[in-house]
Amino acid sequence: MDNFFVVGTDTGVGKTVLSLLLMQFFFAKGYNPFYIKPVQTGCKGPNYIDSDAKFIYQHIGYLKDKDPADSVIYCFKNPKAPIFAARDEGKAIDLSVIIKVVVEKTRSYSPLIIEGAGGVLVPVVGGTLVADLPMLTNTKPIIAARAGLGTINHTLLTIEALTGRGLTPLGVVLIDAAKKETPPEMVAENILAIEEASGVKVTGVIGRIIEFSQPPQDCYLPISRMFSKL
Repeated sequence: MDNFFVVGTDTGVGKTVLSLLLMQFFFAKGYNPFYIKPVQTGCKGPNYIDSDAKFIYQHIGYLKDKDPADSVIYCFKNPKAPIFAARDEGKAIDLSVIIKVVVEKTRSYSPLIIEGAGGVLVPVVGGTLVADLPMLTNTKPIIAARAGLGTINHTLLTIEALTGRGLTPLGVVLIDAAKKETPPEMVAENILAIEEASGVKVTGVIGRIIEFSQPPQDCYLPISRMFSKL
């Protein structure tokens, strides 16, 4: 089983929700997945309410008694790009530490679900951007994107950033989390434009979720299509 890196077309597009659904999907299939957040910014700590790892752990029965800190490598308070959030605290992100954790977790878990921070061209440290992390961690990227207006441009730019680094996205999942749903005709047009321009498959749309511990079964359809051979 490969390991997977969830990247986003922007901040707040639904990377953590997609990561949660991937974790739930693989647990349900009998796998032993593990979630990693290499860098969390805008968070006081892994156990605080605004922690992505905390969100993942509290909505998966297998993990409710586990410590979310096990999944977070770096955590910084200021809601900024990782390089600047680290600098504000007089620290620097060490890529070798991230790679070491991924290698160690791969020995015990499969697959790893790794979640990026912000969009793919966000700087992490030095000249390294989020888009470089899937290659550094030997993982396959999965793109989380908004379903509505503007997503064609953002998604195609994200795909270009990845393919320009020799990375082929496993697929794109559109997230439609607003109270007012994106009109179906716009979603269809967005999917068509993304697929025709990039050749990357949009595997589906995830709508608004009320109960994250038990999402509607149709939320897993985009993931099922992506992993149809399982």
